Amino acid sequence: MPLAPSALDRAQACLTGLAIGDALGMPAQTLPREAIRAHYGRITGFVAPFPGHPVSHGLGAAQVTDDTEQTILLARRLIADPAGFNDRAWAQDLLDWEADVKAKGLSDLLGPSSRRAIEALLAGEAPEQTGRRGTTNGAAMRIAPIGIMTPPDPDQLVARVARTCRVTHNTGEAIAAASAVAMIVSCGIAGQPLNQALTQALIACRAGQPCGEQVGETAMEARIRHALDLAAQGNEDALLAGTGTSVASHESVPAAIGILALTGEDVWQGLLIAANAGDDTDTIGAMVGAMAGALYGALPPTAVAQVVAANELDLDGLAAELLALRGQVTEGAAR
Repeated sequence: MPLAPSALDRAQACLTGLAIGDALGMPAQTLPREAIRAHYGRITGFVAPFPGHPVSHGLGAAQVTDDTEQTILLARRLIADPAGFNDRAWAQDLLDWEADVKAKGLSDLLGPSSRRAIEALLAGEAPEQTGRRGTTNGAAMRIAPIGIMTPPDPDQLVARVARTCRVTHNTGEAIAAASAVAMIVSCGIAGQPLNQALTQALIACRAGQPCGEQVGETAMEARIRHALDLAAQGNEDALLAGTGTSVASHESVPAAIGILALTGEDVWQGLLIAANAGDDTDTIGAMVGAMAGALYGALPPTAVAQVVAANELDLDGLAAELLALRGQVTEGAAR
């Protein structure tokens, strides 16, 4: 009988699964489902974007996007400052990352919530205020490092999520959504099964909703419960139609959690559903991959090899460093 995956196995699979889901969804991002079918048929593996893709042009098959790159940025910021979280340093991290992307001639830049918030911060606005309109999924897409480094205690986890969201996504919608994703990752690292992780995710979502500015969706828990009800019907199309797949946290995060519930241990199938979902496919895939990797600790070896070969990433090393911080009390976890 094979040994159960270790916490390190799960942490490494979390970050690698995020990268795989991101890369699978990269050629389809921003496209409606009909356009995905027209250009690619059904995506069943890593493919390059079609010439002139509005966002992904310049990337090759199995290359990652901002989802993976910003997750790495956040991981490095957390590792560099485990006793707190420096808002201005984080804002500068994001600006430096975008400058590097522009220098490469790529178009996958900061999302609208992040750009607006960082510009306000650098103009002198207080960090408590800069993210007060950020309801998109930029926080949830990169939140996996918090789940790796934080045990599945709702108070501690939600406080850390809210602290890292403050500059760009300081809203109840974004914090609740990111808390749900981070909790599933945390439960996975702890070796908890899917059903238990989903229950804990709803608790974390509920705890995150009152945080930040109360703009956007005020009932994220209900959105996720609806996605789980749709997933229980076993119909991919009904699930995606019922949740939506846009950059809004209240659509893409329930969609990702619904896909996770629909496909269970069949991680590859979940990632393919995300890649073909339409609209924000790379982010939905990244969230599915992070959560599934943490829960199951194993990924298709061929897919891992392809993503490793196509990108210069040190995800295993980052995962180990984040895991070494797990359980430490930081200033960022104080409420």
